[in-house]
Amino acid sequence: VMSILLHGDAAFAGQGVVYETFHLSDLPSYTTNGTIHVVVNNQIGFTTDPRMARSSPYPTDVARVVNAPIFHVNADDPEAVMYVCNVAAEWRNTFNKDVVVDLVCYRRRGHNEMDEPMFTQPLMYKQIHKQVPVLKKYADKLIADGTVTLQEFEEEIAKYDRICEEAYARSKDNKILHIKHWLDSPWPGFFTVDGEPKSMSCPPTGISEELLTHIGNVASSVPVKDFKIHSGLSRILKARSEMTKNRVVDWALAEYMAFGSVLKEGIHVRLSGQDVERGTF
Repeated sequence: VMSILLHGDAAFAGQGVVYETFHLSDLPSYTTNGTIHVVVNNQIGFTTDPRMARSSPYPTDVARVVNAPIFHVNADDPEAVMYVCNVAAEWRNTFNKDVVVDLVCYRRRGHNEMDEPMFTQPLMYKQIHKQVPVLKKYADKLIADGTVTLQEFEEEIAKYDRICEEAYARSKDNKILHIKHWLDSPWPGFFTVDGEPKSMSCPPTGISEELLTHIGNVASSVPVKDFKIHSGLSRILKARSEMTKNRVVDWALAEYMAFGSVLKEGIHVRLSGQDVERGTF
């Protein structure tokens, strides 16, 4: 399995979730054993100049918080991009740590159909209009090297255009949208063949009173013999033991029983949140 996240340059620097994800990257039971972050860096984000959007020189500087290697590569050089991506994959497989590939490129047109970048970045877009597109640049190099002929190149382009045109033509015939086609996996137990949700019925998840009592007793005991426990805690444990004996359950004990029953089935439970280590709530 290869975990890959795709980012934009402005989002990488500006979205808090990116920084948070880096801090999760090496935590026990959270780590994916290394993620490859690919940043499509068009040096403008939506319409804001980088100098007005962030305080660091590079959008990828946020990755330095976990000392992830960061490769800045010229996206106009496809072979350099391939080389760097191979190195990133090898790094991830060898060291199981995050790595960042910063594709330094440009956006030829506006952010969307309504956006005219010449309004806000006239100097930049005058330069971009002079740039030879990467496909032409690379094709000319390969043809000059004798790696491919002009005819082979034109055939590939025609083949790709044909795939796009045929898909576009087919899309006009679609009158019904099937939900199930848009899911990552068909979820056979969840939708009918037509994509309609099946009636929701949960299988019984109850457990025996004997097992509940066992979990309650474990949750109100101290796991180590002769362990000197804080008096405040021993009061809580004693009250919990009494509840179990009297077949009464409060919120905290109910959670214990839920987690305990899942653990008894051999399923790993990882609690997340501010207060889980102390069980404050």
